[in-house]
Amino acid sequence: MKISLPAPLDVKLMNLTASVLFLALALLLVSAGVLWASRHQLFAIRAIAVTGEVTHSNAVTLRANVVPRLSGTFLTLDLTQARKAFESVPWVRQAVVHRDFPNRLRVQLQEHQAVAYWGAESESRLLNNFGEVFEANLGELEQDNLPRLNGPDGHSTQVLAMYQALQPPFELMDLGLEQLELTPRGGWRARLDTGAVIELGGGLGPEVLARTQRFLQTLTQVTSRYGRKPEALETADLRHQDGYAIRLRGVSTLAVALPKK
Repeated sequence: MKISLPAPLDVKLMNLTASVLFLALALLLVSAGVLWASRHQLFAIRAIAVTGEVTHSNAVTLRANVVPRLSGTFLTLDLTQARKAFESVPWVRQAVVHRDFPNRLRVQLQEHQAVAYWGAESESRLLNNFGEVFEANLGELEQDNLPRLNGPDGHSTQVLAMYQALQPPFELMDLGLEQLELTPRGGWRARLDTGAVIELGGGLGPEVLARTQRFLQTLTQVTSRYGRKPEALETADLRHQDGYAIRLRGVSTLAVALPKK
């Protein structure tokens, strides 16, 4: 009959120590291998493939603005920092960066679509179709007849939405809405391509739009009384409850009462 005796405690400790040392050595070798591979020239970034909207973002611009800000290899590159580097390029709104094994980056860009100038006439900021303010070289604009919008910081989306609501009624009258401003007190001021300045008053979008439409529906009738066309308008003030005041070229300020409903 064979009897198995438990291993002595010192033997167990020796076996445990050997296992721990072996595991530590294995982890050390793996770490060293990963570190060696991460620094190997095989994984150095060799090329960047750019797709998407690249009208303004050519290879020279990207190389000058992005490459110096990329650090690390294919394995160690921080994709978040790489994305921010691409998005720091003028005209780039959004970038999505992917790795292509073993040494390439694949980047998809979305550019800003400029729809208006933003700020005072001395400023060079632009507004994109999402209502976001951005800065870029104005000389690269495809069109230079954009409207100019202005308002307090953080209100660019609201101002763009108001402009998009007001533009069609003015176009129906062959009047171009050239500028729109949200004043610090919450009032709206418009300037037409004829030079006319219109105080639209305050309030929410539907309220301002309704007030503007009532004004435009009566404008031709009022101007024709004085042998003028709507293009003769110099100023208008719609902040009156039951009417508006206008000034026409060659005619004194007129108070006009809106028709009763």
